[in-house]
Amino acid sequence: MQVTTKKTGIQMANIIGIETEAPATTTILDNPYKIVRQLASTNAVVLFSLSGCCMCTVAKRLLFGLGVGPTIIELDHHGAGPDIQAVLFQLVADGRQPVPAVFVGGKFLGGIETLMACHINGTLVPLLKEAGGLWL
Repeated sequence: MQVTTKKTGIQMANIIGIETEAPATTTILDNPYKIVRQLASTNAVVLFSLSGCCMCTVAKRLLFGLGVGPTIIELDHHGAGPDIQAVLFQLVADGRQPVPAVFVGGKFLGGIETLMACHINGTLVPLLKEAGGLWL
């Protein structure tokens, strides 16, 4: 199995492509919970998004505007997208829309409401700096 990352521009910073050599083997990519955990723990800032979601675009623009280069997973373009979205729905647990879902420093920050609240109250930039997602 080989995991590749393709750069396609600002709108989608990273796309995870999966090529399997032996489908009989069980890997981290077979379990959506492990996919989320692996991505969150190995990247400073991860944004799970849907390409047509306006609030996801707001989250991307905010992070890009601050100088952050998040790892963006467009769930509607990912093979395990619906399963990952189900995992994210369990994380929010209050019935809110699970995307955009933002992880900073390996921890679930929340959705657009939490991201905007942290930005407005001044805690987002220090959080991003601590996680290594922002170098100012």
